[in-house]
Parts: sequence; C-alpha cells; structure tokens
Amino acid sequence: MPNLATTSKRRDDVLALPIRLDRALRNQPQQVHAALRTAIVDGLLAPGLRLPSTRALAEQLGVRRNAIVAAYEQLLSDGLAEARHGAGTYVAAQLPAPPPAAPAAEFAVQTTPHRPFALGFTLVDAPLLKRLAAASRRRIAQASSDELGYGDPCGSLHLRTQIAHYLAANRGIRCDPSCILIVCGTQQGLRLCVEALLRPGDPVWFEDPGYYASRNTLRASGMKLVPVPVDGEGIVVAAGKKADARAAYVTPSHQFPTGVAMSMARRVALLSWAQATDAFIFEDDYDSEYRFAGPPLTALAGIGGERVIYIGTFSKTLFAGLRLAYLVLPPAVVPRVVAARASHDRFPPRFMQDALADLMADGEIAAHMRRMRLRYRQARDAVAEALERSAKGCLHLSAPAQGLHLLATLPPGAPKDAARLIRERAGIESRLLSDARIVQRGPDGFILGYSGFAVSDLIAAARRLGRAAHDRLHERDRRGDQKK
Repeated sequence: MPNLATTSKRRDDVLALPIRLDRALRNQPQQVHAALRTAIVDGLLAPGLRLPSTRALAEQLGVRRNAIVAAYEQLLSDGLAEARHGAGTYVAAQLPAPPPAAPAAEFAVQTTPHRPFALGFTLVDAPLLKRLAAASRRRIAQASSDELGYGDPCGSLHLRTQIAHYLAANRGIRCDPSCILIVCGTQQGLRLCVEALLRPGDPVWFEDPGYYASRNTLRASGMKLVPVPVDGEGIVVAAGKKADARAAYVTPSHQFPTGVAMSMARRVALLSWAQATDAFIFEDDYDSEYRFAGPPLTALAGIGGERVIYIGTFSKTLFAGLRLAYLVLPPAVVPRVVAARASHDRFPPRFMQDALADLMADGEIAAHMRRMRLRYRQARDAVAEALERSAKGCLHLSAPAQGLHLLATLPPGAPKDAARLIRERAGIESRLLSDARIVQRGPDGFILGYSGFAVSDLIAAARRLGRAAHDRLHERDRRGDQKK
C-alpha cells in the first residue's frame, strides 16, 4: 500500500492510501487515474486534500512521472481535482456523496441439469465439432468488410440457400431463399411472427397437451390461448372450430409430447380452416429430422404453404448453444416479419452461419445426422426395453418412429400426485405430462428425453423409474387391500 503526502506542511507526514496497480500495466496513465478516481469517489481522499507532487507520487508508486502527469490532467478534466496556482493539485472541494455499496441482484436462473431424461440435450459429436471449428476459423480469417458488418437482417444468403436445398429434399418444402429468415431460436422466431402478424389478445389454437416453451412464449406475447385436444391423428380440428382464432400452433410431424404424426385428413382440415378464416399456422418442426423408420414425412408447409409459417432449428440437429434456427415465410408476409427482425438483434454472427452452410454444402451435416440417428435409435430402444422390464406393466410406453423423446404414462386411476412422487423416488430429471397440459385431463406420465446421454446412464435411470412406478402403484394397491 503506497503512502501519499497529506496537506500538512511537514514533509514527513504521510497518508496511507489503498491504491493497487497491476505491475505489468503500472506505467499506463489509465490505471493510475482509475486508482486515484476510485479513492476520491469512494471518499478515501477527502475534499480539499492536497495531492502530492507528480514527482513525489511517481517515486512512491514506482512509476514514470509522465503517467502521473497524465492521470492528474484527467482528474482535472473529470472535475475530481482542482489546480491552485503556486500551491499544487487538490481533491475537488465539491464532490458527490460516496455511492452506496452495489447491491447484488437476487434471482435464480432456472437451468435444466444435464441428467438422463432431461429435454433439449444432444450428444457431442467430436468429428463434427472439429470440422465446424475449422470452418469458423476459415470464415473469420477470410471475412470481407461486408461480412463483418450488420448485413441482411434475413441472415446469410449462403445458409438460407443451403436450408432451401435441404427442405426441398427432406421435408417437401419448395421455397426461395428470400423467404427464409435466420433467427436465434425457435421461440425468438415464434415471437417475431406474433409481433409482426398478430395483435395482443388475439386467440391462438394451441395443442393440448403441447410444447410448454411455446405456450409460455405465446402467453408472454399477449396471445389468448385456446386449448385444442390432441388424439391419435393430431390436433382435433373439429374441436378447435368451436372457437374463433387468428392462428394455430402445431407440431404435426412429431406432436409434443404425445409423439403422434398428424394424419393427412387432419392436415387438409387444418389447412382448409386457415384458408377460410385467413388465419396463420405456426408449424414447429423441432426434431422431425430424426425419423427411425420409413421415409421422411412431408411438412405441412410442403402441402399448402400460403398460410403456413414453418419453424426449423439446428438445436436438435447439432446443439442448442449454436443458437441458430430459421423461419420459412409465405412471400406476402416476408416484409412485415423482416421489419420486426430488423428492429431486434438482426441475426446471429455471420461467420458461424456461413461456416454451418459450408458443412451443409459438403455433406458433413447429413453424415452427422446419419451417425446421430443410429445412436439415438439405440438409446430409444434401450430406454423402452429397460422400462418395460422394470415397470412390469405399470407404465404405458409410446415410442414413436421419430423424435428425441418418448412418453411413459401411468394407468388410469392413478393418484393425482403419483407422477411427481415417482419422479422424486426415482431421482430422474423428467418433465411430467401434466406440465404440458392446459386442461388437466387423463392420466399423468413422464416425457423422457433420450438424446444427449450415455446409453448406460439412460438404462440405469429407466430401471429406477420403472421400479419406482411399480413400487408406488403396488403400495397403493396394498393399502387398499388392508382397508378391506
């Protein structure tokens, strides 16, 4: 801790002042100024206190004198010090009161622990990450001034072109790259569409049960959700028609959480309703890339795209931290949604978009998906088999031919809180079926994500869940027998 001379006329009187300088940067005026400014603002140096001469302070701190001179000049410019002719430099006589200690923000960030059955995780594919890193470095090194600027709010044309090729080949969607908008995630894309195309208070059909994240997004955007039941063919359009709506949110290729694929009859009925009522359909196609049997399903937007806004993402194809998703918009609404986008954050980093597009063009992403499709199918089958054996008929399993989660439901008549208690006893990280419902009806169950985890960990968690379900339900039966 250096010692600084006080206002006393005695040369030996000193004042201890807590200034700490980084030895590697001690000769930089900015660091000396910052240390003195902090001492003054925090009240460690009183108003009117005479500061030592620049030569004396330089000797005491062990820095060059010119650094002290520059720091004093900046303090004078700040109004924190004043020069008195023939008398030296003083701390300013008028200073604001020292600020109170900065309070810590008290809030909890909710994150999903990386444990088996948690949703939203994918396996780390080392070969792909290595190629993506190389492509990103190359793109940064070769970037032009235009590529480093704000650019087109629609996003990278290179990536949009590759997405258009992929959708035509795999999802039956034929669109021009000008109708594709790159966004930072499914929920951001959904919110942009709502902001551009709907008004607060507009009713929106929502699958019940349905995807809780989109439910929260629509509610936060001021939409009035109309719960529409789901059966073995998807959303029940006839039930939805009992209430007017300006839009519908659906997951037709792999309904969340039931896993059913919307039948062609329902798709036609939904498209006809949208056309007749001038409503929009938000098609969330979040994990349909992983189909384990049969050819890829044609997206709703590939059948009738005039009223359909398609939402796709790379969060499940690659990983959520990439923060890349996209919208396929009907040409008539592109200007409105792009204008909304331009007023927000425009788009994710250009170089990462172009690096991803390079891998798509080279076939690397397709190869990655083939590898992951095999591994995820093995994970799904392992979870289903372990649950079947350990639950002994106490859980009904729905393991669809696509997607990254399966549904395990309790038998009808199970106690209301049984699913929660079973989850606690098993020590698993699982969303409950009741979390996805707006109207609570039917048996509860478990939405089990199987991507992003080692198969051995999934099997162990499935066995715990199966045993917990069996034990809990049989405890209830035993208590019932004892009462008789």
